[in-house]
Amino acid sequence: MNSDKGSTMILDAEEVKRARSLLCEAGKRLLKENLVSGTWGNISVRVGKDFMVITPSGMEYEKLTPEDMVLVSLNDLHCEGELKPSSEKQLHAEIYRNRPDVGAIIHTHSMNASTVAASRREVPPILDDMAQILGSSVRVAEYALPGTKSLAKKAVRALRGRNAVLLANHGAICVGRELEEAFVACQILEKACKAFIESQFLGGAVPISPVEAWLMHEVYLKKYSLEKKKKKT
Repeated sequence: MNSDKGSTMILDAEEVKRARSLLCEAGKRLLKENLVSGTWGNISVRVGKDFMVITPSGMEYEKLTPEDMVLVSLNDLHCEGELKPSSEKQLHAEIYRNRPDVGAIIHTHSMNASTVAASRREVPPILDDMAQILGSSVRVAEYALPGTKSLAKKAVRALRGRNAVLLANHGAICVGRELEEAFVACQILEKACKAFIESQFLGGAVPISPVEAWLMHEVYLKKYSLEKKKKKT
């Protein structure tokens, strides 16, 4: 870590090792389920309070090893290791800094989510599982150039109260308290965007009421938290 070597000492080495292994597996899983292609997209996991482990820039998921994952400071974006972190490291760091509840982030370029992002259409709560896991809608963050501070700020704003956001003319971001939850959010987002697109041929989807959608999301968050506590005890 270029200027943060002292602070990395407080990190649990096993936690960092586990995060690297999880990212490596998740990258291959995203590729298998057609949520990314080639070297596109990126994944990160929070470690400790002030760091994240993120996928490297420009490397194919199939060829990645746990050692290729990059440890990055959330405060100054300094990194450890020889490989460069994803060009969207600023976007990931900004989300972690503003969302203490988020433990993992996945950025995809999946087909249906990208199509809706290109149309800049907010997705209303049209499916139960979408409302439960993603929130009462999926907003579209205003367009900004990839890898910029502007994109990071706009994405965080549109992500408030949600577990997914569409990036105008770009792709999507899904978050979760842990990597598996973020992965499920990606699957649900792609399903919801496909339903949203195809429902247009039937006159348009009829959304769930905002109040009911909000309640479903709140119940999901609380139930999931309770289940996680039970597993730990």
